[in-house]
Amino acid sequence: MSFVIRKVCIVLILALLGTGVSWAEEEADIKIRYGEDKTVYEYRVNGQLVEIKVVPKIGPAYYLVPADGGEFERSDTSSVVVPSWKILEW
Repeated sequence: MSFVIRKVCIVLILALLGTGVSWAEEEADIKIRYGEDKTVYEYRVNGQLVEIKVVPKIGPAYYLVPADGGEFERSDTSSVVVPSWKILEW
């Protein structure tokens, strides 16, 4: 019985590792720019700017997301989705 469980665990781990390779190509590149009154995070995927996070010294953080016409619109929530899974918990 334990032999079968080990085999299943190994197969699942290998399957998860195989899917992780494709994520590496689509990882966001983040540039951080520090200013006197704010910090700006630029998120790029495949070289294209997908979101800007602005963290002012005073006040809440906000996001600038691409809108029609090549401009940006302000948003209170992020549009960048980061894949995350809980594989094991103690």
